[in-house]
Amino acid sequence: MHDIKFIRENPEAFDAGLARRGLAPLSARILELDAKRRAAQTAFQEGKAKVNEASKQIGMVKKQGGDAQALMDQVAALKDGIAQAEAEDKAVGEEIDAILMSTPNLPAADVPEGPDESANVELRKVGTPKVFDFAPKEHDAIGAGLGLMDFEAAAKLSGARFVVLKGALARMERALAAFMLNLHTGQKGYLEVNPPFMVRDEALYGTGQLPKFGEDLFKANTGHYLIPTAEVPLTNLVAGEILDETKLPIRMTALTQCFRSEAGSAGKDTRGMIRQHQFAKVEMVSIAHPDQSEEEHERMTACAEDVLQRLGLPYRVIVLCTGDMGFSSRKTYDIEVWLPGQNTYREISSCSNCGDFQGRRMNARFRAAGEKGTRFVHTLNGSGLAVGRTLIAILENYQQADGSVVVPEALRHYMGGLEVITPHV
Repeated sequence: MHDIKFIRENPEAFDAGLARRGLAPLSARILELDAKRRAAQTAFQEGKAKVNEASKQIGMVKKQGGDAQALMDQVAALKDGIAQAEAEDKAVGEEIDAILMSTPNLPAADVPEGPDESANVELRKVGTPKVFDFAPKEHDAIGAGLGLMDFEAAAKLSGARFVVLKGALARMERALAAFMLNLHTGQKGYLEVNPPFMVRDEALYGTGQLPKFGEDLFKANTGHYLIPTAEVPLTNLVAGEILDETKLPIRMTALTQCFRSEAGSAGKDTRGMIRQHQFAKVEMVSIAHPDQSEEEHERMTACAEDVLQRLGLPYRVIVLCTGDMGFSSRKTYDIEVWLPGQNTYREISSCSNCGDFQGRRMNARFRAAGEKGTRFVHTLNGSGLAVGRTLIAILENYQQADGSVVVPEALRHYMGGLEVITPHV
């Protein structure tokens, strides 16, 4: 959500930010509606004042035994005008809100400009991809060879873009989630939360998935939506709250299933586990002081990177350009893990600083010491990590020529000491 006061005072800067995202200017239309709404509000207030004054005069005239009909007719006309002004204020306000709710966040000044992912900028690579003495397979072939990854059974149950994991791979997914949560809560200062997987629409409006991206969501006939990410319930825990400045930053993490319709992804990643309708993810969310959000963004990204480093998985970090950023983000770092079966890097985490964009939508504020008013919090979210994609990366990076898969040392404790996954007989 955008600050209408900022748009009034900085229309050129607002339009320039939209232009960097490849969008047409909106300030003229918004300010036109804003002027219309403020005129209606003024008419409403002036009408109310006149009604109050006329009502006093009516009382005085009646007390003196005079005829107050003319004044009563005047009040009736004024009330009609007040009702019209109130209706116009409401209608124009809804039109302004609809525009602002559907307009993405403005990019930070240091975000590279570009139309799509081709303009993203690589910041660093960590780890060296392994050189295999055989042709490395993709994860779905490895999983099928182990007899522990079954897409046909999943399709029979649920259709395309689902998977059934069995045995050691099912345990590895559970182990990865526990490993990530223990790291984030035990060493990184995040509070573990177990939130609902279904939310009402206002929660999705708060984080920006609605109204623009409804087709990407699964909606139940109860009116609830299945969460596309734990960002939604975690961030909305502070919706409507006025927080104590000393409590910031609030850091939370959660393991949830995530549900996405993958609208618009027809033909993309139709094989394997890369892009599914249901997947597990460990999410990190921070509610931060505006002066600390950039530092918190770097910290969150480092927390996600540490998971990959401990698992021995090569990766790179890129900063997304203006044309590839998410709707609510003002700056995003993507972490891409190396997949030797595909011979490329693929996204495994996305860490975003949303500034006060979501805070405004949720009306989440904090009160600073010594200040009368309140300020909107900054919100950040990041994958720490996508569990299924981490499993994919392990299968491809730790595969052996005989079809077995070495278990990373960091996970062996969580897998009962298992060191190698061999084909299930």
